[in-house]
Amino acid sequence: MRDETLEILSCPDCAGDSPLSLSVERREGDAILAGTLTCPRCVQIFPIVRGIPRFVSTAENYAENFAYEWTRWGRVQIDRFAGHDLSTRRFVSETRWPGEWMKGKLILDAGCGAGRFADVAAAFGARVIAVDLSGAVEAARQNTPGNVEVIQASLLRLPFRRGVFDGVYCIGVIQHTPDPSKIMSELPAFLKPGGMLAYNFYEADWWTRLQPFKYALRRFTPDLSHATLHRFSLLLTVLFFPLSRLLSHIRFVRIINVMLPICAVHNRELTIRQQFLWTLLDTFDWYSPRYEIRQVHSMVAEILKRRGLMDVESAPGVARGRRPEN
Repeated sequence: MRDETLEILSCPDCAGDSPLSLSVERREGDAILAGTLTCPRCVQIFPIVRGIPRFVSTAENYAENFAYEWTRWGRVQIDRFAGHDLSTRRFVSETRWPGEWMKGKLILDAGCGAGRFADVAAAFGARVIAVDLSGAVEAARQNTPGNVEVIQASLLRLPFRRGVFDGVYCIGVIQHTPDPSKIMSELPAFLKPGGMLAYNFYEADWWTRLQPFKYALRRFTPDLSHATLHRFSLLLTVLFFPLSRLLSHIRFVRIINVMLPICAVHNRELTIRQQFLWTLLDTFDWYSPRYEIRQVHSMVAEILKRRGLMDVESAPGVARGRRPEN
């Protein structure tokens, strides 16, 4: 953590923007590696451990499957380490934020995982505050550059002052939370006037009907230990990856891939090994989350309009908007 981050932090449990006081135990250059953050109002203490402010209790952490996932495969999808630009292209496509606009902006990554998109925003010159509920924050801190600040916190209990971010994005996370509507309703409050927001989520559509085997397995897979689920996902990938790769070459039967019990990735810009690893990662990612709550994009757009955003647009799986200047 850096000293300047203290300016945007507030107690997640007190009403209003209650500032926090900082006590430093260990510092390395401009980075605070150990210390505490204390709320003067409720006297709650939040530790800083390995440079990461921690606002999460064990009881509220329902997402440790992602800690396992991103510790094991933390760099598979990060452009800088994997030799591609797929994450950059997805980020630009889903946010539609101009690269030149992001330079120097303060941006919130709401649900950063291993830092895949935080790394992209940072490469455009943004100062990124990357937040995740799970222990994936450890991987994010290792994977991202110095203009990314990593914080462990719940999206349902964010430790920030209102109206401080130029941009807020939440990509691939909303569906795995226990209350998506609340999160989507509250995140706009953290935007500055003129700030931009982008959501990505699982759409509630007919495609789910083509995945009966996956949903049948999901009835018990979230209760498996992470190691057991990893072995199970690896077994499925080994068994079905060759078939899915074959089907991916046949134009009119590609849709059958959706019905297989793996989440196949066959992007031709990736090597076969990378395709296998992405498939294994995405298969584990499918079967491990406690929650999978899909949205209808038109209803997400209505949430953003009710929160006062303008220029709201949505399409299956995405929604965007902007806070008015005044």
